[in-house]
Amino acid sequence: MFERFEAGFVETEEASIFVRHGGEGPPLLLLHGHPRTSATWHRVAPLLVARGFTVVCPDLRGYGRSRGPAPAADHSAHSKRAVAGDMVRVMRALGHERFGLAGHDRGVAVALRLVLDHPEAVTRVAFMDGLPLTEHLDRVDERFATQWWHWFFFAQPGVPERVITADPDSWYRGDPKIMGRENHAEWRAATRNPEVVRAMLEDYRAGLTVDARHERADRAAGRRVGCPALVLWSLRDDLEDLYGDPVRIWRDWAGDVRGHGIDCGHHAAEEAPEAVAASLGSFFAGREPSGTDGRTSGAHPSGPSAERGCHCR
Repeated sequence: MFERFEAGFVETEEASIFVRHGGEGPPLLLLHGHPRTSATWHRVAPLLVARGFTVVCPDLRGYGRSRGPAPAADHSAHSKRAVAGDMVRVMRALGHERFGLAGHDRGVAVALRLVLDHPEAVTRVAFMDGLPLTEHLDRVDERFATQWWHWFFFAQPGVPERVITADPDSWYRGDPKIMGRENHAEWRAATRNPEVVRAMLEDYRAGLTVDARHERADRAAGRRVGCPALVLWSLRDDLEDLYGDPVRIWRDWAGDVRGHGIDCGHHAAEEAPEAVAASLGSFFAGREPSGTDGRTSGAHPSGPSAERGCHCR
């Protein structure tokens, strides 16, 4: 994986962040989701390098090989504000004061916090398979509670650690044929590490507490995303099925938004890397991306196009 990329650690004020980076041209920061690592981008990153970008793929605080402080009682040590601060420091350490930004899944919440807290650092932002955390929480109904029940299970003190670490291979299921052998091996090593599992759970605990408070404070203060934004979602997942057109929701948070669905399951970077790279590459180059399946926001039927895969968001 990541041929011709450099890999190493960047020390921030509170964390040690493992990061892969390579290429030449405008910098682009890619943030993974749960329960993945930076290796989830192993098929997309080289395609973006070939399109003329410098690509930076870190493990988020506590995920993969990155380490942060011990969990705090108020979960602030794993808040999206803290993680976003890590990412700004990583980019500055690599010589990038301004950069493009894309987040997937839990990385969406980090990307939103980064662009709101550090608007001067972000040129453009892409949100993949996610909404602001409070938009999810404000729409909780029986379907959300049934399909995304793990959000509330993960928030329980102590219990999910015992359940998951008792048999992590049964809890976190991945297919090396789909993920790629090396990506799967890295992911499996991370999910079998109790320290990583605890940090990933703290991500969710922060999401329901300190992160939600930060988002509600942003809305009350009228803070919005000021740079151009792209919204991508997986048509075989349930985001569109639960909420309708995600772009319409994101327009309450950003003034310049466009988006489309991609015909794949939840882990788009692994399942549809060419489509993801084409959409991100066009958008971050300043060209209008078009839906690879012809279904752009405002023109597509609601609901996923095929059976959903099994994953955690």
